[in-house]
Amino acid sequence: MLAVLFALVALYRIVIHANPTTVALTFLLAVLIVSASWGLWYAIAFAIAATLAFNFFFLPPLGTFTIAETQNWVALFAFLATAIIASQLAERARREAHDATQRRREVERLYNFTQQLLASESVAELLNLLPRYIVEAFGARASAVLAAGHADVYRSGPGSANLDAVTLRLVASRGEPVFDPATDTSVVPIRLGVKSVGAVGTAGHSISRATQEAIGSLIAIALERAGAVESLARAEAAREGEKLRSAILDSVTHEFRTPLTAIKASATTILDGPAVAADQLRDLILVINEEADRLDRLVSEATQMAQLDANQVELQLQSHPVREVIERAVRQAGATLEGRRVEVDAPGGLPNVRVDAGRIRDVLLHLLENAAKYSPQEAPIRITAERDGEKAVRFSVADAGPGIDDFEQTLIFDKFYRGRDQRYRVQGTGMGLAIAKAIVEAHGGQIGVVSQREHGSVFWFTVPADPRG
Repeated sequence: MLAVLFALVALYRIVIHANPTTVALTFLLAVLIVSASWGLWYAIAFAIAATLAFNFFFLPPLGTFTIAETQNWVALFAFLATAIIASQLAERARREAHDATQRRREVERLYNFTQQLLASESVAELLNLLPRYIVEAFGARASAVLAAGHADVYRSGPGSANLDAVTLRLVASRGEPVFDPATDTSVVPIRLGVKSVGAVGTAGHSISRATQEAIGSLIAIALERAGAVESLARAEAAREGEKLRSAILDSVTHEFRTPLTAIKASATTILDGPAVAADQLRDLILVINEEADRLDRLVSEATQMAQLDANQVELQLQSHPVREVIERAVRQAGATLEGRRVEVDAPGGLPNVRVDAGRIRDVLLHLLENAAKYSPQEAPIRITAERDGEKAVRFSVADAGPGIDDFEQTLIFDKFYRGRDQRYRVQGTGMGLAIAKAIVEAHGGQIGVVSQREHGSVFWFTVPADPRG
C-alpha cells in the first residue's frame, strides 16, 4: 500500500502535475481497490495515509501538515469521510459476495448430499452410509447418526468419539440442537415435520446452523423414503407371492385333474358298464396306465422342483461320454417323441463330461419333450454337442416350432411360466425348464435359448468337461 501511495504521489508531483481534485479522486479510487482486495481495516489505514499525503504534497502550504484555507479543511475531511464510507461499502459488498459464495457452495453440497441419499433404498444401508456421506460432502472431521427405533449409533470412524451416544439420544428425544464450541461439535435433531426421529452430529466443520438443520431434514426425508421403498417391496413381494401361489394352484389343479378325470372315467366304465369287449377293456386299461404314469411324472416334477429350490439334491458326478448321455435320453424319451425323427450330431473327438448322468438326462428329456410338444409331427428334432471353450461342452436341442418372442425368452426359465400363445393349447405345468435350469446351474453350467418367431427355437446348456478327457 505504501508503494502504491508513493507511486501516485510521484506521478502527480513529477510527471503529470494534476490539480488537487484529480489527485483526490485518484486516491479515493485506490482506497476502493484496497477495500475490495484486502478488507476494511487495510482500506481505513490506506485512507488515513492518503489523507496525510494529500495534505502534505497537494494542499497549500505544500510540504507541511498545516492547511491555510478553511475550504481545504472541509475538502480534506470530506475526502477522509468519503474514503472511509466507500471502504465500508466495498467491505460490505465483499463480505456479502463471500457469504453468497459460501451459501452457493453449501447449496451445491446439499444437492450432492441429496443425490447420495437417493442412491440407497434400504434403511439399514442408508444409516451405515450417512456418516461417510456427511464427511465427504461437507468436509467434517467426523459424523455420527442416531435414528429412532435403532439402538446403534452409526459413525464415520474413530474420530467421532466426541459425539457421544448420550448427547445424540438427548437431542433426538428433546428435538433441540446442541452446539459445543469447546470441542467444535454440534448435534441437531433429524426432523420429519415437527416430529424428531433421530439426531445427527458433526465435528470439525464450518457448516452453518441453517445447513445443519437442512441436513437433518434431508436425512429424515431419505429415511422415510427408504422405509416406504422397503414397505412397497415387501408388499410387492407378498402380491407376487400370492400371484405365484394362485398360478401354482391353477396349473397344478388343472394338470392333476386331467389324468385323474381320465382314470376315473375309465375305471367307472369298467366297473359300472355291461360286459366290455376285450379290446375295449384293454384300451381302457392302457388309458389308466398312461394317465397314472403322467400323474406320477407330475408329482415327481413337483418334488424335484421343491428339492432343487431347497438345495437338497446331491449330485453324483462321474465321467460320461457325451454320446452315451444323449442316447440314454433319446431312448427314455421314446414314448414322448412318438416316432419323430431325431438327428444327433456329436463328434467323436469330444471330451467326456463330468456330470450326474441321471440329472443331465432329465434336462435333455425336458428339452426333447418341449420340442415334441411345440413342433410339427413331421419336423425333425436335432441334438448337437460341441466344445464350448476348453473347460465345457455345449448341448443344443433345436426344433421347428413357432418360436419365442424376445420378451418371453427372459421369462421362459421362470417357475410355472408358460408361453402366452401356447399355454392353453399345449398341456404342461411350466416346471420343466425351471428344473432344467436348476440342474444345469447346480453343475456350474449355463442354459439359454435362441429363437425367432416362426423359425423355431434352439435350447442350449453347458456342462463341465472332464479335465482327464
